Amino acid sequence: MAGITYQDYEDPMIARIKGVSVTFGKIPNGFAIIDLSENKFEGEIPDVFGELQALISLNLSHNSLIGPIPRSLGNLTNLESLDLSSNMFDGKIPAELTNMNFLAFLNLSNNHLEGSIPRGGQFDTFSNNSYEENLGLSGLPLSVQCNNDVPQQQCPSSEVEDKFGFGWKPVAIGYACGMVLGIGLGCCVFSIGKPQWLVIIFEGKRMKKRSRRNRHARTT
Repeated sequence: MAGITYQDYEDPMIARIKGVSVTFGKIPNGFAIIDLSENKFEGEIPDVFGELQALISLNLSHNSLIGPIPRSLGNLTNLESLDLSSNMFDGKIPAELTNMNFLAFLNLSNNHLEGSIPRGGQFDTFSNNSYEENLGLSGLPLSVQCNNDVPQQQCPSSEVEDKFGFGWKPVAIGYACGMVLGIGLGCCVFSIGKPQWLVIIFEGKRMKKRSRRNRHARTT
């Protein structure tokens, strides 16, 4: 509006942005952040947060917020930092969050999220630290690659490999080598006839069985 001059607010503030506490001597007029961390807020995140499209940082960590993460947060296309850690959010991570093309910091750790982590956009750049302590999550960058729709018993477990000291690759190699060796011996038998050592073994067993039968017949 004409006639209005924009100035910085003189009040100082401390805000946590991208996981780092930053102190501002005065608040910039165009500085759009929300930091409501470390309070006792309960309930779900209102969908109205998705209408605050000028936001560059949103921190709701260390509260008692519940429910799913709203899909409407994907409308915050200017957001650079999102911290929802240490709450009680559940459900899947909305795929709409991949629309945040400027998101440089993400922390969803210490919740009850589940399902596969969305791929694409800035989500391909985040490390395992962004998703720690969400036991139901799977997919990259986590080491658990199983789909949550598959029963847990069918998912390959690294603990099993550590227990026995080998994984599926050595087993597959051993199985293939054994198959090749078996086929080779079979071809050898058909080409040169019965090997003498096999004849001795099997004929010896047959002779023993016959002698046992004869002894039994004489006694009866």
